[in-house]
Amino acid sequence: MKTIKGKLLVYFFVFVILFQVTAISIFVSSNKLTNIYNDSFRRFLLLNSISQNSEELYAETHKFVMEADPAKVKNYYTAKSALQNEKDKVASSFYDIDPIEMKNYRNLLESFIHESELTVGFVLRDDIEQYTYHLEETRNASEYIQEATLELIDLELTAYQSFYQDLQLRNNSFFYFIVFLFISTIMLAIFFALWFSNGITRPINKLSRAAKEVSEGDLVGSPVIIRSIDELKLLGDTFNSMRSNIRELVQEIKDQSELDRLLKDMELKHLQSQINPHFLFNTLNTLSKMAYLEDATSTSSLIDSVATLLRHNLGEIDSHVTLKDEVKVVKDYFHIQKTRFSERIQFEMNVDESCLTNQVPRLTLQPLVENAFIHGIEEKEEGGTIVLNISQNSHHVIVMIQDDGVGMSANKIAQVMSLAKQQDAHVGHSTGIGLTNVIRRLQLFYGRSHVVEIHSEINKGTTISLFLPKKQGG
Repeated sequence: MKTIKGKLLVYFFVFVILFQVTAISIFVSSNKLTNIYNDSFRRFLLLNSISQNSEELYAETHKFVMEADPAKVKNYYTAKSALQNEKDKVASSFYDIDPIEMKNYRNLLESFIHESELTVGFVLRDDIEQYTYHLEETRNASEYIQEATLELIDLELTAYQSFYQDLQLRNNSFFYFIVFLFISTIMLAIFFALWFSNGITRPINKLSRAAKEVSEGDLVGSPVIIRSIDELKLLGDTFNSMRSNIRELVQEIKDQSELDRLLKDMELKHLQSQINPHFLFNTLNTLSKMAYLEDATSTSSLIDSVATLLRHNLGEIDSHVTLKDEVKVVKDYFHIQKTRFSERIQFEMNVDESCLTNQVPRLTLQPLVENAFIHGIEEKEEGGTIVLNISQNSHHVIVMIQDDGVGMSANKIAQVMSLAKQQDAHVGHSTGIGLTNVIRRLQLFYGRSHVVEIHSEINKGTTISLFLPKKQGG
């Protein structure tokens, strides 16, 4: 992950490298111009030195001819050695002049030195005719050297003039380059400053707006999207996660509040029906025993079923029980209704015993069975059948309550499902708990919305299916 500190260092090194490259370029260019100037200046000095030394060599030769003094011979050889050294430098110094012309110039210097040597040699032999002739040749060669040297100096001056004009152009170009570099550097600095500052301020502004939305209670705003890969992106992702967690926590609190409201509503209804329940249970037990002693076993069984049903219904409504307990209550309810309506109503149960350990909210199955009886079967004169099926798949325990009653319309089903999010509008007869209340409590208990499906057609019956997760959610 890139960091803000790393970005600052990158920007700093970019400018440092830019200025270093510029400085090196200026130094190399300046050094190149200096070398060209020095080479030209050295060639001027060399030509001037050749001109002076050739004149000096001729003068020393002439002096020796006039007076053959051993001391003058020494001066002659010193002048000759100096000119000889300068002749050797000509080949390496004048590399940009016509090679043939430079070869002729070197040959002229060699011829001049050779004629002076011959002159000195014939003087030592005292051959007047020969040294006079060669002295004249030496003088002529010296004059040719002066002329050739002046021509070379003229060529150097011409080349230097071109060099000077080129130098002026380079100076002008260099001036414009410096101006361009200065403006470019300023623009680049402004660009980097704006880019870097926007890269920091824009995400901070987004976070500030999102934080203000959260402070005003808006927890469902769009997420903060920060595209930079640095600490600010981590901060944005953390903020999004925090807002999502707060939203989920608030929703959990709302769900818990809704569950508490439903429980309090049911508890209030239970309290209204709990008129001395212990006295009622004791009375029912007494009636059951009396009926048994009087050999009225059917009456005794009916009273036991009523007592069991009432005891279950008057229990703690916010607790959860096993499916086994709920199935037992349904059996008692079936017994009571079967006693009341005899052959007019039929009950069937198909239960997978391995599913009965699953936990469910108290008063889940009996209100649904009662709803099927009251709103489905009771209105039919010929009666009907209610079937309870409990099975399972890999993820769910599936509870199905089927009836062949009057059925419901699609609008009625939609109304029931929508009322599951509101205060119950329809209540059961024996428990005070309606279908929508059961659906809502199951949703809150398992923490998911899809726990119930209702399929029904008018005059063809209704099927209510519960999909209970095997892993308890409440």
